[in-house]
Amino acid sequence: MDIDRTTIPGAGVLHSFLPRHGTRFALLTQSSGARRLLAYVGDSDEPTIDIELEPDEADQVAELMRSRTFGDRLARLEHRLDLLTDGKAHP
Repeated sequence: MDIDRTTIPGAGVLHSFLPRHGTRFALLTQSSGARRLLAYVGDSDEPTIDIELEPDEADQVAELMRSRTFGDRLARLEHRLDLLTDGKAHP
């Protein structure tokens, strides 16, 4: 996926995404902390879809977009730590 980062004076930071398959979209992180998800049709520079998310809503979406949730990652790390600890305690 191609990702471009652009600072927009007075608005915030725009990350534009062009996936291998699918629609071009962007994430505008406003100076207020709000996020806007933008989707584009064709070569238009004007978004067709504009969804505003509060910071907690953006966190919820980000958690769902992960390949594994934070809880899953933490559980795996704890399991690996247990294996390492048990391995050192029992030669």
